Amino acid sequence: MVDMAVIELSRLQFALTALYHFLFVPLTLGLSFMLVIMESIYVMTGRPIWRTVTRFWAKLFGINFVLGVATGLTMEFEFGTNWSYFSHYVGDIFGTPLAIEGLMAFFLEATFVGLMFFGWDKLSKRQHLFTTFMVALGSNLSALWILIANGWMQHPVGSRFNPDTMRMEVTDFMAVLFNPVAQAKFVHTVSAGYVTASVFVLGVSAWYLLKGKWVAVAKRSFTVAAAFGLASSLSVVVLGDESGYALTDNQKMKLASLEAMWHTEPAPAGIAIFGIPSLEGRDTRYEIKIPYVLGLISTRSLTGQVEGITELVAKAQGRIENGIQAYDAVEKLKVNRTDMVAREQFERHKLDLGYAMLLKRFVADPRNATPDQVVQAAWSTVPNVPVMFWVFRVMAGLGFFFIAFFGAAFYMASIRRFGCVNGFCRLFMRAAVWIIPLPWLAAEFGWVLAEIGRQPWAIEGVLPTFLGASSLTVGQLWTTIIGFTLLYGTLAMIEVRLMLAAIRKGPLDHENEQSDAAVAGHGYTPLPAE
Repeated sequence: MVDMAVIELSRLQFALTALYHFLFVPLTLGLSFMLVIMESIYVMTGRPIWRTVTRFWAKLFGINFVLGVATGLTMEFEFGTNWSYFSHYVGDIFGTPLAIEGLMAFFLEATFVGLMFFGWDKLSKRQHLFTTFMVALGSNLSALWILIANGWMQHPVGSRFNPDTMRMEVTDFMAVLFNPVAQAKFVHTVSAGYVTASVFVLGVSAWYLLKGKWVAVAKRSFTVAAAFGLASSLSVVVLGDESGYALTDNQKMKLASLEAMWHTEPAPAGIAIFGIPSLEGRDTRYEIKIPYVLGLISTRSLTGQVEGITELVAKAQGRIENGIQAYDAVEKLKVNRTDMVAREQFERHKLDLGYAMLLKRFVADPRNATPDQVVQAAWSTVPNVPVMFWVFRVMAGLGFFFIAFFGAAFYMASIRRFGCVNGFCRLFMRAAVWIIPLPWLAAEFGWVLAEIGRQPWAIEGVLPTFLGASSLTVGQLWTTIIGFTLLYGTLAMIEVRLMLAAIRKGPLDHENEQSDAAVAGHGYTPLPAE
């Protein structure tokens, strides 16, 4: 039996540090490639104003990059301090992508980031552009390897449990690398990062235009952000659809839970746009559905079926009963590794061993579980349906909102309508400033959806979350939670103050300060054709 207070506090601590770290990741991913675009224009046109534009946003990128690195390091140590059995059980697999991330991606961006900031007057234009591109590449490769590790947790391919070592081991690293869940998560996550950076650049540029300050820089930044953001917001929705398709084959319970689909519907299933899910009644009240849409998204057909929660629970119950046989075989092999009967029994039932582990929340030895405990364990495979249902709808709603938002911004940038002092344009500029936090909200909701959706599993179908934690006390966990909250709260205030100070100071550059000020003095004049 396990102390669930320790488990929940361990989860809370990791969630807080992960959510805080993810405040910096999307902006780093998106802003790095926006810098590549801006500097490429500078290299191609030779216009000094684009150097000023690039250096200004690079300064904000640097502030964000430092905080992202600092908070990311803490998370990696937590796997050893708070999730030691998880690290022991799957470390051979999970640790490999993280090690490659450090060697290939982190060292790459760390090597070139200094050249990017301090090499403006020491490198040629093309050489400096190359360093900026390498920083962007390293940042995105870092996300790739981390999401390969996370994707494996949600769809553990290319691995097996070895009864001789009592650990999970890699059997096919290429399967881990090209895991469909990991690939879908990567492209969706980086696209969300590009949207976040675009909203940030657009919002700051709109604020400058409203104030009539640094207008030449603001107009150009606005144009780049509008185009980049429109493409990124469209890709987020398209790739989100691809993620839904990946769930159909690999995480059926997550898909059923985020749709609050308690029972299997005739194909093709409809998608709920409103409803009030109830865990107690195991139903969804006041449901409003659009016919066929869920079936088309998740199965790409009119005949594919999306299984409901109740039917998936029944399957989980069968896998738990089957997994008890695997657990019994493992216990026999601990005593006698040459027991061929036990080994043959294990080979027949090994794919369901993890499901038997779910019983350890209710009974010390799964072999002694009662039928009621088996049913209870089967229903524990259902995540928090109301949270899943509403978090997904808020995230999806924001995704479609960003398409409309960037569509309007792109239209304004295309017809050079920066100069309006009233009406829709001015209202849009104010809105662009106020909605800066929204992509972060959408990104955090996406992370919550992914992580809550795979509960009760740390490794889907392999290791329950409550078995992965370290042997800590409630007091120790509260101490670290309070300590991290105070530390990260202080860092957050420093980050915000540095960002705001840099934005207020503006994109001043010794080569272009005078010319930019002259342009800004004219206020809202249309940007001439270039």
